[in-house]
Amino acid sequence: MKKNWAAAFQIAAVYVGTVVGAGFATGKEIVEFFSRFGFFGFIGILMSGYLFIFFGSKLMRMAAHINAKSYQEFNSYLFGKWAGRGINFFMLFMLLGVSSVMLAGAGAVFDEQLGLPKNIGVFLTIFLSFLVMLVGTKGLFAVNTFVVPIMISFSLLLMIFSVRSPHFLVQLLFIPHADDGWKSVVAPFSYAALNLGLAQAVLVPIASEIKDDWTIKWGGVIGGAALTLILLSSHFTLIMLPNLEMYEIPMAIIMKNLAPFFYWIFVLVIYGEIFTSVIGNVFGLDRQVQQFKKVPTTVSITAIFFVCYIISLVDYGKLLSYLYPLFGYICLVFLILLWMKPFSPKEN
Repeated sequence: MKKNWAAAFQIAAVYVGTVVGAGFATGKEIVEFFSRFGFFGFIGILMSGYLFIFFGSKLMRMAAHINAKSYQEFNSYLFGKWAGRGINFFMLFMLLGVSSVMLAGAGAVFDEQLGLPKNIGVFLTIFLSFLVMLVGTKGLFAVNTFVVPIMISFSLLLMIFSVRSPHFLVQLLFIPHADDGWKSVVAPFSYAALNLGLAQAVLVPIASEIKDDWTIKWGGVIGGAALTLILLSSHFTLIMLPNLEMYEIPMAIIMKNLAPFFYWIFVLVIYGEIFTSVIGNVFGLDRQVQQFKKVPTTVSITAIFFVCYIISLVDYGKLLSYLYPLFGYICLVFLILLWMKPFSPKEN
């Protein structure tokens, strides 16, 4: 059978685009889970990268194998019928919470970087997402295939600037004091669990549409490897920023300092990354709503965005700092069960 590398790269792009959300794109999420722990954060990223490759691939292959149309069906298979219902209810709440963080992140880009009212960024994101969502899966593939390569290029560019600094090695090996230093041990697992738990809303229906096991497997491997590369390059950049926990969008501050001629393009790239995650999460939420009750897509998307907008009125930094670690710890149960569930399909 002919190996479809183009389709595998498309799946990888959707995987990366879904995981790389407001917190990842701005650098805030990477600071919270890894960079503030210095060298321990570097070790944590390597562990997290392995989990993204292994579990991302397994999750999608398993979803295609059982022909799960939504994360609701997948969780019922993973947890059992009754426990699956509880998990699906939590997932609905979590996806709404994280989509709200994405919208707040879009608002933060307009506020902190462009000096425009937060609501302009939020409403523009809702409007553009609405247009892409009406196109469906093709729109999801198209946006991610365009934005993700640009994002990786900028991450590598910033990393090159940082690595060339004479103080880079000192900063890489430095271990700063942190009152909650114990979190550096759990961070790789809770971070991977959080993002895989969220990404299943998009990855499960995408995998069941593709079906080919080889394509899905390598889509997961390439996507997980790309996520590891972006995490590492962002970490190498962030550790060079003094008082990195102070900023809402630390990656933009670094770009302004290191490569000001690319600054405005980079702000657009950050916004593009946030946008890909918004449409990914809302795509998954819409699929879930359709499982409960068949309603027009326009109605379900409007309702989803209304709830997300209300939650996004809370400050972006506060939303991310509280919701992401909390969701990560709860999602560890999902990661453990995914690891324990036996799976060995015959490859095509």
